[in-house]
Amino acid sequence: MKYFSVRFVLPLLTALAIAVGAGGCRISYKLNGAALDYSVYKTVHIDNFPIRAALVYPPLQQTFENALLDYVTRNTRLQVTDGRSDLQLEGEITGYSLSPQAVTEDAYASKTRLTISVRVKYIDNKQEDKDIDQTFSAYRDFDSSQMLTEVQDQLCQEITEDLVLQIFNATLGNW
Repeated sequence: MKYFSVRFVLPLLTALAIAVGAGGCRISYKLNGAALDYSVYKTVHIDNFPIRAALVYPPLQQTFENALLDYVTRNTRLQVTDGRSDLQLEGEITGYSLSPQAVTEDAYASKTRLTISVRVKYIDNKQEDKDIDQTFSAYRDFDSSQMLTEVQDQLCQEITEDLVLQIFNATLGNW
């Protein structure tokens, strides 16, 4: 009987010890959240991003600013402020350009690429070594048989989503 109890009790106790020990260990990560210490960072200021590109699409500024603000609000616990804050995002839309892509045998482009570039200055008022001054770009291709005015709103929305994700990951997401 003693052999039976040791044979089954020992593995049971070992499994229980591992379970209790592992319960104290935890791996935690978020793929869409910010890598911020919320005991240090409480506020963020998102400034205007004026258009400084040679080619201008006026609704782009508002679309971009709203998308960036919405993304930061949804994915962090930071309080958005109008003035001095722990973190600041500012910059300008520096590029809005069209370029031919996929040239066919008769020397016409079958696709056109819309590229948008945004220069972002990220200021960390708590740790200056984390400041960033960087340009981000994203693009979408569309069929050259379409007029830009037909697809511009949708393309700008898609490109803006890409840009916001790039900016968030490089700054608040700390990827």
